[in-house]
Amino acid sequence: MPVGRLTDDWYFVCGVDVVAPAETGAVVAVGDSLTDANISTHDGHHSWPSQLARRLAARRGGRPMAVMNQGLGGNRILHDIRGDSGLRRFDRDVLAQPGVTHTVIMLGTNDLRNRPAKPEEEVTAAQMIAGLKQFALRGQPHGVKVIVCTLTPFENETFLPGAWNPRREAIRQAVNDWLRKTDDFDAVVDFDRALRDPDHPTRMLPIHDCGDHLHPSDLGYRAMGDAIDLALLD
Repeated sequence: MPVGRLTDDWYFVCGVDVVAPAETGAVVAVGDSLTDANISTHDGHHSWPSQLARRLAARRGGRPMAVMNQGLGGNRILHDIRGDSGLRRFDRDVLAQPGVTHTVIMLGTNDLRNRPAKPEEEVTAAQMIAGLKQFALRGQPHGVKVIVCTLTPFENETFLPGAWNPRREAIRQAVNDWLRKTDDFDAVVDFDRALRDPDHPTRMLPIHDCGDHLHPSDLGYRAMGDAIDLALLD
């Protein structure tokens, strides 16, 4: 097949089903381009779900786990864009997956960024929190452990200039503060703490930043994968 360019898209394969022992579990990573690993090195398997899979394969003992990456660039909790919102696709992309036992959800950054710039889609912290709660309410009754992640810094991003502003930053902080205190989920992973610059916590540490101040570098994605306690997946 003639190929004219490299692409980040998967046109022909969306998943691989395998026969596995009954005790095998599966974790579905739900997110946006930060889960899909946009801007990372091509064919390097640098996404945080790939880094999580690396750690699970290397550990001694523990439950055998598969990892499914359902990252979708631009995806949001509440509103459709480039496909269904996180809430609309949750049944298809998580609950309907074979063998799923856990889901790790990192969504909300694109709700804040409001790429279409529609006033009616400018979200509040309360709206985002209500949406995140829905993942637990819908996943847990099916026996799926629901793990959510704090939202990472994106001060003065250049991918979409002007998407960051102090008001949206305040909402990000409010959602993260709530996530660190709530017991609505089975666990919370603090990706914000893993990536942020301790001296300037509204932005990523430079070594974790790909350069656009929104997407992590290869090292940043690795730091995210390393931030997940593997005991959460047993």
